[in-house]
Amino acid sequence: MSTATIPATQFAIQLVGPGELKLNISKEVFTPGPHQILCKIEAVGLCFSDLKLLKQFADHPRKSEIVKGLDSAVLGEIPSYVPGDKPTVPGHEVTCRIVAIGDQVKRHRLGERVLVQTDYRALPTKGSCAAFGYNFEGALQEYVLMDERVIIDPDGESYLIPVDDKLSASSIALVEPWACVEDSYVNEERATIKHGGRLLIVTDDVSFKPEQIKLPLSYKGGPAETIVRASTKLADLPNESFDDIVVFTPDVKTIEQLNDKLAARGIMNLVMCNRKIGAPARIGVGRIHYGMTRWIGTMTSNPADSYRWIPNTGEVRDNDRIQVVGAGGPMGQMHVIRNICSGKRNLSVVATDMDDARLASLAAKAQALADARKLSLRMVNTARTKLTENYTYIALMAPIPVLLAQAVHDAGPACLINIFAGIPAPTKHEIDLDTYIERHCYMFGTSGSTIQDMKIVLDKVQTGQLNTDCSVDAVSGMAGAKDGIAAVENRTLAGKIIVYPQLHEMPLTPLAELAKSYPTVAAKLQAGQWTGEAEQELLRVAK
Repeated sequence: MSTATIPATQFAIQLVGPGELKLNISKEVFTPGPHQILCKIEAVGLCFSDLKLLKQFADHPRKSEIVKGLDSAVLGEIPSYVPGDKPTVPGHEVTCRIVAIGDQVKRHRLGERVLVQTDYRALPTKGSCAAFGYNFEGALQEYVLMDERVIIDPDGESYLIPVDDKLSASSIALVEPWACVEDSYVNEERATIKHGGRLLIVTDDVSFKPEQIKLPLSYKGGPAETIVRASTKLADLPNESFDDIVVFTPDVKTIEQLNDKLAARGIMNLVMCNRKIGAPARIGVGRIHYGMTRWIGTMTSNPADSYRWIPNTGEVRDNDRIQVVGAGGPMGQMHVIRNICSGKRNLSVVATDMDDARLASLAAKAQALADARKLSLRMVNTARTKLTENYTYIALMAPIPVLLAQAVHDAGPACLINIFAGIPAPTKHEIDLDTYIERHCYMFGTSGSTIQDMKIVLDKVQTGQLNTDCSVDAVSGMAGAKDGIAAVENRTLAGKIIVYPQLHEMPLTPLAELAKSYPTVAAKLQAGQWTGEAEQELLRVAK
């Protein structure tokens, strides 16, 4: 597309404050600077994370300013960089095509069709990292500006991944949420003291010497600094400053005080010395997802015992008894299908939700997959049926702290608790750490995905191993985008919503209702599911 055919203004959904979404029908289309590219949006999926941004706005950890990685002068040259209170455009599950480039762009070319990797992990913010659709404008608009100085990571990989012209725009856009699911299972967990980090040992034994204990060290070496403190002398320690904290005979007060001392990606090791805490402790459950903090412990007096229960990754294991909480929603359906198709043997999957229609939608997609693999799959409406069994793997799809506390209660031996839904980062909640430690549980969470995760899922789509379009439950143009976000909030649809920004006037339309307004589009569904042929017909008739 030549610059002559690019309009000066466009339709866009803008978030201007907490809970304040507006449809702007004349938002400026930015002209690319020397290092910048302009992309035309083909399709964008709506995500529950969009709702979290809507509610938190400037307080969301990905909406804050970048603290390192790019000079402020460079950021000042990027009009789509909108941290803090600046209005932003949400939407990060996207397929787009490059339609204009600056004269110093080196890695990308006109006409290239790309998938956007959302998380700019080399550009940290105070509580997370920069991200497309957060502190950089996203895809709920017709055109978006990006800068090569942002979208090329330190290893030289681009966050824009080339994709096949033959695939539907929806199937490509949905690689992003499927990649987030993938990341939660394949992310590698640290099981040693951090090399070059800061270690805090808390003990009231005045004769204690660090050399008395043996802790698992990285093959690279030990920590750069080790500090030993009594439990009564913690107040002056700076918050979020220790990569590893080892606590002997902890109590509630000490644990809650130390909670704030743990740095992002830090590990808290509670060494019980055959005692119990005796009461739930209020810990930072939100930081397990957004800060990737980890909690481990042992009933013994040997702190090295705790690390033996850290898994290599969050992958399901042969013979796991799995519960997916909130399984009827878009992401829950992905988790259930992903686990059924994981290749692990003798899995038992219990999919829970409080909505029969959502569970029926999941059953229609997943039951045949489970039957073909001779795996057990049960749908349970927990509004009517109380579960009494224990599980060895629990995946949480709702950012509700009480569900995490319940997961610890429901955990069986060596249970992995996948906190997939991002509980807001500052949130603390009471957790029964005695039960958690006695059962050798492991809570973990990941936020977003990596370029490699995206490539893994994209390869599955391109080779026909995975049909991401099975997740689609409704389609929309810009006129229905706000209704789509409301549907995500109210959980009125079981699957994903795809917005086509070039369709200005189309309302939110569930696939089950397509025949009323778009009969020729409905005729191209396959067993009620979205297809590339249906997408092409929609773009033809709904303009």
